[in-house]
Amino acid sequence: METLILIIVLAVVFVAVVVEVGWLTLVRPRRRRRGEPIEVVTPPEAPGQDELRTPGGEADAAVVAPPAPARVPAQPAAPEIEKPPPSAGRLVRLRDRLSRSQSSMGSVLLGLLSRDRLDDDTWDEIEEVLITADVGVAPARQIVDELRTKVKVLGVRDVDQVRDLLRTELINQIGPDLDRTLNEEKHSGAPAVMMMVGVNGTGKTTTAGKLARVLVGDGKTVLLGAADTFRAAAADQLQTWGGRVGAQTVRADKEGADPAAVAFDAVAKGTELKVDVVLVDTAGRLHTKTGLMDELGKVKRVIEKRTPVDEVLLVLDATTGQNGLRQARVFAEVVDITGIVLTKLDGTAKGGIVIAVQRELGVPVKLVGLGEGPDDLAPFDPATFVDAILAN
Repeated sequence: METLILIIVLAVVFVAVVVEVGWLTLVRPRRRRRGEPIEVVTPPEAPGQDELRTPGGEADAAVVAPPAPARVPAQPAAPEIEKPPPSAGRLVRLRDRLSRSQSSMGSVLLGLLSRDRLDDDTWDEIEEVLITADVGVAPARQIVDELRTKVKVLGVRDVDQVRDLLRTELINQIGPDLDRTLNEEKHSGAPAVMMMVGVNGTGKTTTAGKLARVLVGDGKTVLLGAADTFRAAAADQLQTWGGRVGAQTVRADKEGADPAAVAFDAVAKGTELKVDVVLVDTAGRLHTKTGLMDELGKVKRVIEKRTPVDEVLLVLDATTGQNGLRQARVFAEVVDITGIVLTKLDGTAKGGIVIAVQRELGVPVKLVGLGEGPDDLAPFDPATFVDAILAN
C-alpha cells in the first residue's frame, strides 16, 4: 500500500516538472543567431488632437478638421499701360528747352544785323555765324545775300524789323511748304511700315520707342520689330519701350539672327493683328561698312515682298554736324530716305543742321528729339523752330 502511494507521489511530481519546463520553453524568446537582422517595429502613433472621444473615454468616430486653404503666391501686378500725350503741340511745349540751346545763334545774328552800320565786315561775320551753326556754305551765302538786299532796300535798322526779316528768311530756307507728315495710314488691309535706320550712337532704338509713343498718343495701334539682332540687349530695350504703351514686340530668339527675317515676321504679325503701324528698328551699322549697308537694303527688299515700306526715317545726331551729313549721303544711296529725325537738338546742337541736311538729301526733317524724357520727341515745325532760335 505504501509502495503504491509513493509511486503516485512521484508521478505527480514528474508531471509538474514536465509542465513547468514546457511553459518556459514557450515564453522564452528565441536567441538571435549571428548575422540575423534586427526587426524594428514602429509604435503606433498616438491619436491626434483632431480625434474626438466620448466623455467616457471610448474612441468615437474620428472627426478630422478640414485642411487649411493653400496659400496662393501673389502674382506680380501687370505693368500699367501709359497714355502718352498726342503729337499736336509737342514742339510748342518744348520750345523753351529748344530756345535755351539755340538762343546764342539767334542773339548773335540779331546783334550784328542791328548795328548802325552794316559794312562788308559785318556781313562777313553774319555769314561766318551761319556757317558755324552748320547751315552750310551755300545756304549761308544765300541767306546773307537776301538779307543784305532787303536791309539796303528797306533801310531797316529797328530790332523788331530785323528780327522779322531774319525770321522770314530762315523759314524760307528750312522750307515751310515741305510735307512733314508721317505716312501712318493702313492700305489694302496691311499696316503702314516704318523703318528706322542710322549709325551707332544716334539714339535710334530709343527714338523708335519714343516714336511708338507718339503714334499711340495719336490713337494708332503699333507693333515693334526688333531687327537689330547684333547689338546686345537692343531687343530688350525696344520691348521695354513697347510694353509701356501696350505695343507688342517681335524679336529673334537668339542674337545674330537674320534681321530681314525678323522684319518680315514683324510685318506678318502686324498684318495678322490688324495693327495700324509696324515700326522696324534696324541695326546701327556703320556707314563705312559696305557689307552691312547692303544688308540694310536687303531688309527693305524682304519687307517689300509682302507690303510696301511707307517710311524710311534716318536718325541723325544733331551734334555731329558735317559728319552727320556724310552719313546721310551713304544711307540715301542704300535706301530711299523719306524723312529725317534729328536727335539731341536740345544740347550743344547747332540749328543750322536742319537746313543743311534737307538740302543734302532733298527730304524733310519730320521729327526732332529735344531731351531724355519719353515724350521729348516732337513733329518738326519750321516756324516754331525759328521762333525758338530767335528767342531772347
